[in-house]
Amino acid sequence: MRRPRLRVDRERCIGAGMCALTAPEVFDQDPDDGRVLLLRTEPPAALHAAARLAAGVCPSGAVTLDEPESGGT
Repeated sequence: MRRPRLRVDRERCIGAGMCALTAPEVFDQDPDDGRVLLLRTEPPAALHAAARLAAGVCPSGAVTLDEPESGGT
């Protein structure tokens, strides 16, 4: 089973830090420019909700979460 996969666009990031505040186990901020640093591309199940929320609260849309389609048997 494929886990959700996170992607970040550092060029689009404005350094608001909402991702790091929402899911610090998954995201951090670059100490030099304040932009997003992705710590876990495929977070474990326990962090899926936080990763999903972080993607949703990113004001610039720099964080995206690709979730596998459910289905099959």
